[in-house]
Amino acid sequence: MALSEQKEEKPEDILRDFRASFFSMNRLASFPWTFLDSELQSNKSSEFISELLKQTCLHPLCGKFPPSVRFRRIFLSELIKREAAGCDPLDELYDALAEVLGVEETLHCHKSYFLPTGDAISLLENVAVISEGTTGLVTWEAALYLAEWVLENPQVFTGRSVLELGSGVGLTGITVCRSCSPVRFVFSDCHAVVLEKLRENVRLNGLGGGKSPSVTVDQLDWTTAPEEQIRQIRPDTVIAADVVYDPEVAGSLADLLLKILKCSAAAEILICSTVRNPETYGGFKLRLEAAGLGHQVLTGPVGAVFPYNRLAPIELIKVFRVQEG
Repeated sequence: MALSEQKEEKPEDILRDFRASFFSMNRLASFPWTFLDSELQSNKSSEFISELLKQTCLHPLCGKFPPSVRFRRIFLSELIKREAAGCDPLDELYDALAEVLGVEETLHCHKSYFLPTGDAISLLENVAVISEGTTGLVTWEAALYLAEWVLENPQVFTGRSVLELGSGVGLTGITVCRSCSPVRFVFSDCHAVVLEKLRENVRLNGLGGGKSPSVTVDQLDWTTAPEEQIRQIRPDTVIAADVVYDPEVAGSLADLLLKILKCSAAAEILICSTVRNPETYGGFKLRLEAAGLGHQVLTGPVGAVFPYNRLAPIELIKVFRVQEG
């Protein structure tokens, strides 16, 4: 769904939607093509496409953190097809396609997500959804949803020490660091390749290096993490997104959350999941119960900031320790 769908369609809104969808490499079918077609038919001018190019392929961000080569080729080809049906050829458009045709495809790309301030979070991701034995090298819907929830609830993170489990490429955690002023943020994962990419993304977004907040990227294995490591972090808030898709890790995660609450009793724990398999997700909740943990579903819509599939079944829960007796 295009971000502008719920508001009056103005050219500046549509340009922002195209920019947001282009840099996040959103599905091409979700772009606001209808407005573009209408604009071309009514004005018979390539002026809007020229502006559109400035917000996408010719934007300075594209030169620094470009989406994948294949994505840019398909996007430009779609623009050319629609322009050819509606107005005179635009040299800039064909020049942009010629330039990208000469670029070799790689296994990596950049995706950028615009915050309400207009600043962008840019992430180095893998083109393939599953790569090097992990799904942690791309951004998933639950991370985007949780990041939007973060922007609406900064008080949960402001002035606090925050631990993120299964940080992946870092979208949610970087949103917290850039928007909520935590005193400390600990990104964590267990996969060496993910940690390497995560450290690069933290650096790309100007975090760490003695700047505020204090940021670290730690290896944290849920099955072997010692209590001493948790005590050293002593988190006030714990977050995780899209980490319960595998039934084999559900028990390890539940045990880890219990360990965290034993070390930091007042910690606020938030787990956001895309419910792809209800049986797997239900099994995770049963493992929470078996570990003596309860949960509360946090309902209510969040403001649309990032473009992604909003039809995906996403649930955010708060996990807490059940009082005995």
